[in-house]
Amino acid sequence: MKVAFAYPNLTKKGKHPLLAQNRQFRYSSSSEVRIFPVIPASSVTVLKKAGHDSALIDGINTGMSNEAFERKLSQFDPDVVVLETKTPLMPRLWHRADELSERFKTIVFVGDHATALPAESLERCRVDYVVTGGDYDLSLLRLCEYLDGAAHDLPVGVWFRSEGRVRCLGPPPLWADLDQVPFTDRKLTNWSCYGEAYLQKPCVYIMTGRGCGGRGSSPGKCSFCSWQHNLWSGTCRLRSPGNVAEEVSGLVHELRPKEIFDDNESGMLWNAEWLKQFEKETRERGVLGEVAFSSNARADALTKDTCSLISRMGFRLLKIGVESGNDETLARIGKMETASEIERGIRNAKEAGLIVLLTTMVGYPWEGSREVANTLAMARRLMRYKARLGDSLQASIIVPYPGTPLHFTAQKDGLFAIDPLDYESYDMSKPVLKSPVDVEEWSRRLWMLHFDPIFLLRCLASLRSPRDLKLARTGVSSLLGHLRDFGAGIEA
Repeated sequence: MKVAFAYPNLTKKGKHPLLAQNRQFRYSSSSEVRIFPVIPASSVTVLKKAGHDSALIDGINTGMSNEAFERKLSQFDPDVVVLETKTPLMPRLWHRADELSERFKTIVFVGDHATALPAESLERCRVDYVVTGGDYDLSLLRLCEYLDGAAHDLPVGVWFRSEGRVRCLGPPPLWADLDQVPFTDRKLTNWSCYGEAYLQKPCVYIMTGRGCGGRGSSPGKCSFCSWQHNLWSGTCRLRSPGNVAEEVSGLVHELRPKEIFDDNESGMLWNAEWLKQFEKETRERGVLGEVAFSSNARADALTKDTCSLISRMGFRLLKIGVESGNDETLARIGKMETASEIERGIRNAKEAGLIVLLTTMVGYPWEGSREVANTLAMARRLMRYKARLGDSLQASIIVPYPGTPLHFTAQKDGLFAIDPLDYESYDMSKPVLKSPVDVEEWSRRLWMLHFDPIFLLRCLASLRSPRDLKLARTGVSSLLGHLRDFGAGIEA
């Protein structure tokens, strides 16, 4: 059976959609944001190893025109076309599914929106199956076994039509042991075309686990996170340290990347014992220090001891969620951290010589100018503190995706500024929730912290090599793209 995991380049006003492996969706002017679709890449690898002819056809991150994408898809001529769903794209994906159903036998939806509202797509378009949950690399394999006649029953977690009704046989499965998942075939998935401005190239993306690890090893529960609530069913699972070290060893020897980025929600850093064993495993394989590591991270995991350890291991950059500088907001969104804990963890990381990328959000309905100013002031302090080249910030508008607690709260409390079914407005082009402040202006002010004189001078003073200059040029290019998205006001 031939299976294509496909990403049509559904541009909007010249901007490309940040879809694959993105938790927060928007259309972007930055050409530097090309995040590797880790779970889709795992899917085509799993299918390939099981004997199916599979392909990842990514029209977004490879910059294909619509004509080139359609030509490549037709040349591959799949039996099954798989499309990832995200709320702002749903009307366009329903239309695309109807078009593709005229040419290909089976159309399948996966992803967080389809998981939150699986029956909706089966009622709105000619998609054949909706595969729910985040471990769809496992579910797609079982679905293809059924379609190929190797299994008698449809797998659980798959929604379908039967006798005029939309049905499902049970909740989506999860890999019992993530070590069972084969290492992603990088050549099959065109790995070298991916990367981001803050990563050294060539870079490789991995996931050490699935789900966010929080305080006391309990799963993270941020109310806005569609991945944690829709895809991972509130779980947090790590691969074994030896399994990850073996993959890293293979990547270092075969691909020679300059950097490996762990795109697991909170990385591996929240589990200190796991981290110590990983250090031992990479050392035994002779790859410790042979490649830079970067990772998502929770600030409350960043003790001085942990930061010292990962610095010695060759970690370079941490991407850390700040989200707000206000304890009330952090509590209301289930962050399980206080502003002071977040600030302490980030300072620990910077004192250990690590580069830090901060993520912030504005547009909370309960935050007025004073509260948003607190977030801006906290972000400024952290950007300035021991600033060095590569330190940066992302500002987003809070979006209550379907299936998340924030979405349910917004409906119950009348917090929507739009019709909740106006999915195309969930793309950060305007506030989705009612806000007492000018959300566009505060977003711009957060992004403009990159031009803070003290921050700039400290970054310039940290320049050391031609590689630093190259990273700086790439960063400036990406920043200008983001500022085109936010700097002149967000398009209505």
